[in-house]
Amino acid sequence: MKLKNVFSTVAVLAVVLLSSCDSNEESYPSPNAAKSLSSFPLSAEISAQSGINSEVSNPIKEVNLGVAGNFVILSKTGITSVYKSTITGDIGASPITGAAMVVNCGEVTGNVYSVDAAGPACKTTSATMLTSAIGDMQTAYTDAAGRSNPNFLNLGAGNIGGKTLTPGLYKWTSALNIPTDITISGSSTDVFIFQVAGTLKMSSAVRVTLEGGVQAKNIFWVVSDAVTFGTTSHFEGNILGMTGINMQTGATINGRMLAQTAVTLQMNTVTKPQ
Repeated sequence: MKLKNVFSTVAVLAVVLLSSCDSNEESYPSPNAAKSLSSFPLSAEISAQSGINSEVSNPIKEVNLGVAGNFVILSKTGITSVYKSTITGDIGASPITGAAMVVNCGEVTGNVYSVDAAGPACKTTSATMLTSAIGDMQTAYTDAAGRSNPNFLNLGAGNIGGKTLTPGLYKWTSALNIPTDITISGSSTDVFIFQVAGTLKMSSAVRVTLEGGVQAKNIFWVVSDAVTFGTTSHFEGNILGMTGINMQTGATINGRMLAQTAVTLQMNTVTKPQ
């Protein structure tokens, strides 16, 4: 009798399995499968196309600036300023001669480092330290530009005016424009990396605003081409630039400008983030 019951049970199971394989029936995931699928975040491409900023489940690591982090402005080919800019933090240029730093000593609250005896009268000659700083700047650029699996890909099709940006890794495969105000929102420990495969342009009088405790020192803009800030604009974060950075009249920045070519100022306010 027990054996007969076993056979009956097996037969019922077989019918159920065959019914579930019927090609004419629609297949539905089980509740557990649905729960499993729902645990995956939206892809970067979906988030970018919809304009929705998804949360980052695994916070990204900050970029190690090394010795370059001691500077508010660091350049390989020179720093020029149309008087009077206000620069808070150390500045330096290498391997270019100190003569390429056309900055008035009264504009700088901090040290001015040169590779040689040329340059502003207030300079400190420190070729070895500058070589280390430039090397660390290039290493930081390679690290930040090489981060993969972005949380947001081509957000706004390269136009992020009016958007609120949440923590994560962002990537644009072309130029990035900021024609209207943006907000960067998160906590004091959140990290933001913005990879731009082209120019970065910010329009005149436009502002980047931080909210929720976000710190400018944890924001990294990695730009493969020229960076331009329009007149009286305000920017937040560290710029790792493959080429030059140009600040037009009256523009301000709370962050670092680390450029592999020149940095040009025109009566600007530049402040190293705390």
